[in-house]
Amino acid sequence: MIEALQAWAARYAADRRYSPVGQIFHWVMAALVIFQLGWGWHMSRIPAGGDKLEAFRIHAELGLLMFVLAILRGIWRLVIPGPVNDADRLGWQTVAAYVTHILFYLCFFGLPLSGWAMWSTVKGEELKIAGVIPWPYMPFDTLAPQIQWWILDWAEGIHLLLIILLVVMIPMHVGAALKHHFWDRHDVLRGMLPDLEGGPPEAPKRTPKPRAPRRPKASG
Repeated sequence: MIEALQAWAARYAADRRYSPVGQIFHWVMAALVIFQLGWGWHMSRIPAGGDKLEAFRIHAELGLLMFVLAILRGIWRLVIPGPVNDADRLGWQTVAAYVTHILFYLCFFGLPLSGWAMWSTVKGEELKIAGVIPWPYMPFDTLAPQIQWWILDWAEGIHLLLIILLVVMIPMHVGAALKHHFWDRHDVLRGMLPDLEGGPPEAPKRTPKPRAPRRPKASG
C-alpha cells in the first residue's frame, strides 16, 4: 500500500509538483488558519455571555480539527516526501524556508494544544472535532486549583505568542512565494497548485538494457 502511494506521488514529484493529497492538506490548513485568525479577532469584540462562549467553542473545535490535520499531514510528509524544486538550491533562502516550515508546524501543534489546555481548565462544554467527533478534556481534574490556574495562565501566554508568530510568518511566506513565482520565475508556487492543463503525469518509462552481442558459435 505504502509503496503504491509512493509510486503514485513520485509521478508528481518528477514533475516538480506536490501530490493532490499534499496540495489539499496545504490549502485546507491555510484556509483554516486564516479563518481562525479572523474568528479570534471577532471573538474579542463579542461581549461576555452565551454568544461569546459559543464563539469560543467553534474556535476550539476547529482548532482540534487543525491539530488532527497537522498530525495527518506530518505523517504524509514522512511517508511521501515533497518534490525537489528551485527553492531547494538557494543557500540561505533554502535554510530560511526550512526554518519557516518548522515554525509553521510549531504553530499548528502548539496553538491547538494550548487551546485544548485552556478549555480543559475552565471546563467548558464537551469538545468535538469540527462539531462531530467527541474529544476528551486534558486530565487536570486531580490537580489543585492553583495549579490549574497556573496552567491556564501559561497556556494563554503560549497561545498569544504563537498567534503573533503566525501573523508575522504568513505575510513573509506569501511574499516569498510570490517573489519566487513572479520575480525569480521559480517553480515553487506552481508545485503547490493543481495542474489544470492535463491529467496526472505519466509514470516514467523504463528503458530496456541493451543486450550483449552474441558470440558466433564455433564451427566444426
